[in-house]
Amino acid sequence: MENVIAAAQAIYTDDQRMLLENFRKMAEAEFAPLTEKYEALGHPPDADTLKGLFAKVEEFGLISGLIPEEDGGAGMDRMSYGILYEELARIWPDLAIAVLIQGHAAFALSLLGSPEQKEIYLKPLLRSERIACTCISEPEVGSNVREVKCRGTREGEKIFISGQKLWISNGAQSDFAIVVCNLDGGISMVIVDRDAGKYESRELRKLGLVGASTCELFFDRAETTSDHVLGQPGSGLFQTLKLFESARVFVGLTSIGIGQAALECAVTYAKDRHQHGKPIAGHQLIQGYLADMATQLDAARLLCQRGLKLLDLGVRCDTQTSMAKWYATEMSVEITGKAVQIHGGNGITKEFPVERHFRNAKVMPIPDGTTEIQKLVIGRNLTGVGAF
Repeated sequence: MENVIAAAQAIYTDDQRMLLENFRKMAEAEFAPLTEKYEALGHPPDADTLKGLFAKVEEFGLISGLIPEEDGGAGMDRMSYGILYEELARIWPDLAIAVLIQGHAAFALSLLGSPEQKEIYLKPLLRSERIACTCISEPEVGSNVREVKCRGTREGEKIFISGQKLWISNGAQSDFAIVVCNLDGGISMVIVDRDAGKYESRELRKLGLVGASTCELFFDRAETTSDHVLGQPGSGLFQTLKLFESARVFVGLTSIGIGQAALECAVTYAKDRHQHGKPIAGHQLIQGYLADMATQLDAARLLCQRGLKLLDLGVRCDTQTSMAKWYATEMSVEITGKAVQIHGGNGITKEFPVERHFRNAKVMPIPDGTTEIQKLVIGRNLTGVGAF
């Protein structure tokens, strides 16, 4: 297994391999025990604990990595950032999701924010002093951002936000929310401070990734001001779709991390478990499963790494990032399912981690656009004909 992994990493630069090795040592020592802890607790870390975890990953640039140096970021290329992010997802995917949301909120603020917004919101994010959430989905609105019902109403210099948001990561711990809403007849992004806006959150219980916060957020005339509009008013639809383009690759990488963890468990178990006088790794059907899993995992990884490269080049790549997202997330479900099968009866008990990997993988085809939505994006871009 080590030789296979080493060969796959041969395309990395020396700096990338060293960065990965150092990050892996830290994450396995400090995060792996917390994976089990919060899985057993069945809820995410509180806000103060999460800020401490963000500070720890930021030592390797995992919050500020996509932010240019002039805005206080690490200015990493996406390939290097993605290598570290996948490793975090292998060890603790729940934290990886929280990091993804925090990092992409920072990215949005860097890309769209005014100097004042960067001072008040971006810099505290990079110092792990505040936590952000991004609010797009609603009870009746998922990927079709044009139909959001959440509304902002201007009253002088004040804006009052009313509506409900759903499936919001980091919502319970957030200090402020970037809210996609109807404002002045168009879709805009508006920053709402929790202390001033008084929005409420309710944590949702879910199948997997129980250590990652997923919430409903309620805005009942949550108060903010005109200078809290992020980017150009009315450009929120385009801004949101551009953020999707990047986020979908990292959702795919989250699934690859989960799948890699499951494959490693399956290889170890197949070598240790004996049946019919030899390790089950010596049975042809088991080797077939392992070969399928490894090949699917590498194919998904390469799709995601292509997406990272295209994003760095600054070209439109929603087709490629949609391919990466749907393939990686669906293949992770298959890979973790086969890992459970290799474990037999042990695989469906909580005594072995593949049960957790399977539940975590099953969550991932849903967020940031379901598999079906990704296929419609690809089909529309191939034909020029929209299905929605």
